[in-house]
Amino acid sequence: MDVEERRGSFLMSWWAGNGAARVIARTDDAVLLERATGKRSLTELSRCGQDDQATQIICETIARLHQSHAGPPPELISLERWFDGLRAAATRDNGIFARSATMAESLLSEPLDTTVLHGDIHHGNILDFGQRGWLAIDPKGLIGERYFDYANLFCNPDTAPSHFKRRLDVVAAAAILDRTRLLQWIASWAALSAAWFLEEGMSPQSRITIAEMALEELAD
Repeated sequence: MDVEERRGSFLMSWWAGNGAARVIARTDDAVLLERATGKRSLTELSRCGQDDQATQIICETIARLHQSHAGPPPELISLERWFDGLRAAATRDNGIFARSATMAESLLSEPLDTTVLHGDIHHGNILDFGQRGWLAIDPKGLIGERYFDYANLFCNPDTAPSHFKRRLDVVAAAAILDRTRLLQWIASWAALSAAWFLEEGMSPQSRITIAEMALEELAD
């Protein structure tokens, strides 16, 4: 188990089954979680014309994860540090990376509703646990503004412009988020993700497209 996985296992234990899978046992090298026994998939719901329902489920799960606890777990990574990769990309590119980095710095300098964050919310990281409902797995273990945890669900599954706008409305209403600030976080996160794709030798275009859609909505 690497450092990131260990940090995630601490966070899973800290949530104690509230919005996340229960940890049955944990060591320095492994973590044993309760089994996801349900048959439903949020990705399939989204792809079968039920994206609103899938989005609502994700928002409800995030809200449970963000409920206050006594004292955060150890070794959480701040969003300020998490965005180092975008800062590096911005020094090499005066286009969308630079624009998004400037936006991210503004958000990070004046955070709202700071809380413990999952850090990698998407349709494949919230599973059907049968009678226990929909629960999260595989957190990154971050701390920062709660808006951040909603940004990645606009990247997974790949979002067409029409779906993007509809999902934006659903998330803003369900999570009581300011639409403009949410768009700023989406653009910032998508650009950071694109920067990581580049570092790993993969095409960043899918993430750049999401950042561009967010920026276009902000310009309207």
